[in-house]
Amino acid sequence: MALITEQLVALDVDLGATKADVIASLAGLVERAGRAEASGLTADALEREGKAATGLPGGFAIPHCRSAAVSEASLAFARLSNPVDFGAKDGPADLVFLIAAAADGDADHLKLLTKLARALVKKDFLVALREAKTPAEIVALVDGVVEPKPDAAAPGAAVAAGAAPASESAPAGDRPVIVAVTACPTGIAHTYMAADSLVAAGEEAGVDVRVETQGSGGVTPLPAAVIAGAKAAIFATDVGVKDMARFAGLPVIESGVKRAINEPAVMITEALAAADNPSARKVAAGGGGGEESAGEGSQLSVGKRAMQALMTGVSYMLPFVAAGGLLIALGFLFGGFDISLAPGATAARQCADLSWADPAACAEASSIGELAIATGWGAGLNYLGGVLFAIGAAAFGFLVPALSGYIAYGIAGRPGIAPGFVGGAISVTLGAGFLGGLLTGLLAGVVAAWLASRKVPRWLAGLMPVVVIPLVTSLIVGGLMYFFLGNPLAALTQAMQTGLGGMSGGSKVALGVVLGLMMCFDLGGPVNKAAYLFATAGLDPANPASLQIMAAVMAAGMVPPIAMSVASFVRKGLFNKAERENGQSSWLLGLAFISEGAIPFAAADPLRVIPSMMAGGAVTGALTMALGVGSYAPHGGVFVFFAILNFLGFLIAIAAGVAISAALVIALKQFTHKKADAAAV
Repeated sequence: MALITEQLVALDVDLGATKADVIASLAGLVERAGRAEASGLTADALEREGKAATGLPGGFAIPHCRSAAVSEASLAFARLSNPVDFGAKDGPADLVFLIAAAADGDADHLKLLTKLARALVKKDFLVALREAKTPAEIVALVDGVVEPKPDAAAPGAAVAAGAAPASESAPAGDRPVIVAVTACPTGIAHTYMAADSLVAAGEEAGVDVRVETQGSGGVTPLPAAVIAGAKAAIFATDVGVKDMARFAGLPVIESGVKRAINEPAVMITEALAAADNPSARKVAAGGGGGEESAGEGSQLSVGKRAMQALMTGVSYMLPFVAAGGLLIALGFLFGGFDISLAPGATAARQCADLSWADPAACAEASSIGELAIATGWGAGLNYLGGVLFAIGAAAFGFLVPALSGYIAYGIAGRPGIAPGFVGGAISVTLGAGFLGGLLTGLLAGVVAAWLASRKVPRWLAGLMPVVVIPLVTSLIVGGLMYFFLGNPLAALTQAMQTGLGGMSGGSKVALGVVLGLMMCFDLGGPVNKAAYLFATAGLDPANPASLQIMAAVMAAGMVPPIAMSVASFVRKGLFNKAERENGQSSWLLGLAFISEGAIPFAAADPLRVIPSMMAGGAVTGALTMALGVGSYAPHGGVFVFFAILNFLGFLIAIAAGVAISAALVIALKQFTHKKADAAAV
C-alpha cells in the first residue's frame, strides 16, 4: 500500500491555531483513510512532540511517531493557509507532514519514511511542495522521493536514489574526515535529517563527513578504518550513543540532534577546531560520557546529562515493573492474596484450610505459594497462582538492579552496566531500596566514566571496558555501599517505610494529595514518572501502606483522560472537533491508567487543562488514602479490579476527581472563553 494518497493531502487549509489542532486534523485524515485510530495517533504524536519540537528551518514541520494506533504506515500532508508554530527558530510552518509509523511496522516502511525526512532538507523539494496545484502533484512528488523510478527526475529524488550513505561512500581524497553519530528518540526523521545536514555542510566546507545513523531502520556501524582516520567526532543525539568506545580518543562535539539540523556548519567548524586543540574534550576510552580532559568544546550540561541518565534508568526499569507487577496480580487472582504469606500468618489461611497440602510440609512452608508449587496441580488454581506469583516476583526482583544498571549505562555506556547492576543488587541486599539503587547507579556511572577517560597503555586499552572498568567500579561502588553508605541508606529507607506505615488521618491524606498533584502535573513526564517510581519501587504485598500509595498513584493518574472525555461530552461547544473526537476514546485510556490520553487536551490548552487535572488528581489521591484503598498491581486501572482493595472506594475516589477536574476545566474554558474552533476541521 502506498504511503501517501490524494486522500491524505490537504492543500491551502486552515487546520487551527496550534500544532495540536494540526496534528489532530492530519490524524483524522489518516483515520478516514482506514489506516489508524485518530485519537491514539494524535496522543502518540503529541507525546513525541513533547520531547522535542519538530518544526525545522524552512517553514516545515514533521510531527511523527511510531504508534500502536497505526495499522498502516502513512504520510499525511497539509499546506497551511494559516502557518502554525511548531517550534522552529525561523518562524511558523506552512508545510506539515505527519509521519505515522506502525509500532510493529517493518523496516522497509521505516526506510521509506526516512527517505522523505532526508528529502525535506532539500530546498528544491520544498519549493515544489509549495508550488504544487493539486493533491495528485503532491503524491507524485513524494512518490518520487520515497519510491523513485529508475529515471525519476522529481525534486529530491536524488536523495532516495542517491548513492550509498555517507558512511559507505568512497574515500574523498585527502580531505579531513569527521565521523558523526545522529540519533533521535523515535529514530525516523531527525536522525536522518541531521545526518544529511551534516554531510551537506561538510561538502560546502571541504570536509568528508561520515555519519552513522542510529535510527529505527537499523544501524550500519562506521568502518573501524574510517573512525581511525577521523580527525574528530560529532555526537548529535537525544539518546545515548551505541558502542561509544569505538570513538575513544577522538575530540568530540556533542549536542542534541536538532542542532545538527539547524547549525550543521557551526558544528563542522567546532569539530575542526577541536581537532587542532590539544585540550579539546575527547571521547573516553571506555566509551562513556566522561572526558579525557576538561577541555573546550560543546557538551551537554551536567544537569541534563544526569537527567538523561535517570530517565534512561527509569525507562529500562518500567518493563520489569509492568511484567512483574501484572504477573504478581494474576498470581493473587488465582492463588488468593495470601499466596505470598506463610500458612497461619496474620490474614493468611491456616494449614487446616489448605486441604490439598501435606500437613507436615505446610507446617514448614515459608509461603502458601511455595507450598502450592511443591504440591503441583493437586493444589488446583493455587498452583497456577503460585507459579504466576513466582514468575512475577522474579521479574520484580530486577527492579532496583535494572534501575541502577541503566542509570550507570546512561552515564558511562556499556562499561557502566555491570557495576550498576551490582550496586543495585547490593542495595537490595542491604535493604537500601530504590534510594540505594539511584545512588549506586549514579556512582557507578561516574566512576566508570572517569576510569574510561584515563590514558592507559595500548596493551591495556582493550581490557578496560570488559575487565578493568567493571571490576574496579564494582569494587569501589560495592565497597562504598558496604562500608559507608549501605547502612545509612537502609536506615533512611526503613524510616520512610515505618513513617509511611504509621501514617494515618491527615498525614496520609496529605501524601495522597502530593502524589495526585505529581501524577497530573505533566501526564507521563519526569514528575509523573517520579511519583510512579516512588510507588512501584516500594510496592510490597506485605506492607499495607505501600499498597495504598500504589492505589493513590494509579487512581490519580486515571483522572485526566476520563475527565477530559466527560468535559468534552458535557460541553461540546467548548471543544473543537478534534478534541471532541479525542474525548470519545480518552475515557478508555483513562480506565486503563494511561494518563497520556489527556496530552492532546493539555498541549492545546495547558493553562486551563493542567491546573484542572491537578486539582482532580489531588482529590482522588486524598480520597484513596482516606478510604483505605490499596492496590497489589502497579498498572492496569480498573482492569485489575481483582487486585484492588476496597474497589468501591477506588471508584468513588476516581469519580470525585473526574467530577472536579471536568467541572473546573469547563468553568475555566467558559470563564475565559476561547472561541471554540468547531468548524476548523
